[in-house]
Parts: sequence; C-alpha cells; structure tokens
Amino acid sequence: MMNKLCFQAFDRTLREIIRARNEDNADKPFGGKVVVLDGDFRQILPIVRKGSRYDIVNSSINYSDLLQYCIVLKLSQNMRLKSVVSNESAINIKEFANWILKIGDRNMNLNESGEVNISIPINLLIQESETPLLSFVKFVYGGLIDNIMTLGFFDDDAILCPTIDSVEQVNDFILSLIPGEEQSYLSSDTLFQSDDDKEIQGEWFT
Repeated sequence: MMNKLCFQAFDRTLREIIRARNEDNADKPFGGKVVVLDGDFRQILPIVRKGSRYDIVNSSINYSDLLQYCIVLKLSQNMRLKSVVSNESAINIKEFANWILKIGDRNMNLNESGEVNISIPINLLIQESETPLLSFVKFVYGGLIDNIMTLGFFDDDAILCPTIDSVEQVNDFILSLIPGEEQSYLSSDTLFQSDDDKEIQGEWFT
C-alpha cells in the first residue's frame, strides 16, 4: 500500500549513509543491508490524489527498479485452520479463504475491461428485514442475551462502522437490548488534593 517513492527514498538514504564505511555500498540496494518488506499484493494500491488508474498502478513497488533485487516469498499455509477445534469450522474457513484467494488472484471470468460480477455466498449475507439493525446484531452476536455474562463472548466478533455516528447508533441499540436498570457514572474534571499533598499545585496536572 506504500508508494514506491518511499522505498526509493529509503534505499537512497541507506546508500548515502553506509557508503562512508565502504564506497562499494553506494551501488548496492539499500546500501547492502538486508531489508524485509511485508505485505499483500492483493490489498488496495497506494493512494494517489487525483491520479489516473495508470498513476495509481505505477506508484506501487511492483513498478520500481528495486523489485529486481527482491526475492518474493509467498505464504501458502493457512495458520487459522490449525487453531480451529471443530471440523465443520475448518471446512467453512477453508472455503472462505479459497473464495477470497480466487478473487485476489483474478481467477474469475473477467470481461474485456477486467471487471466481473462477484456472487457473495448466502451465509455471508444478511437477508432483507423490517428491522435490519436487529438482524445485523443477531447475525454478529447470536444469543447475545443468553451469553452476555459469558467470559470471552465478545472476543471473536466485532461490528465495524464507517462513522462515529454509526458507532453510537449501534452501541445504543445493543445496550437497549440488554436487560437491567441503566446506571450513569460521573467523572470529575478537577483534581482533589489529599491531605498529604497540600503543596502540589492543581495546575501541574492536565
């Protein structure tokens, strides 16, 4: 996701610094230092403000002269499958991973413009409903009320929202589902000095 200019600037800086020890290092990528880059070429491309498609694609490290010095290693083992307990969960994760890889590798029937309609599996979709937010919460946190006191119930699932307003709306809705009396706790915005710290000035603390 980083612009190739970032890597080229880093490369030039290392060459200039390390050449002081040995002039030959000026001709070596990254001054002869081993540099490990981690990323996924299936992720989004670098952002180029008001750039055309060519500008955006051309800004990736794939189009840098540095790539010829890189050895690309690929991860081929799905480590998530090793931590799954049930066989059914392992099958679901593997099917989902293969589906995502198929999209990332463009292993689909693309048209001349490189576009394709992607069918999302039915088990990943929330069906239309008169109460869409309730259906969404049930989809993510099935059995919310029964498991509200279960330790670790919220560890594996989360609802991502595009704006803070959406976060507050979802939080308020989920809180309204939880039974019990609402309790408000107030905080103080001033410093209360103890008897032992009379000399400490309140303005010292922000």
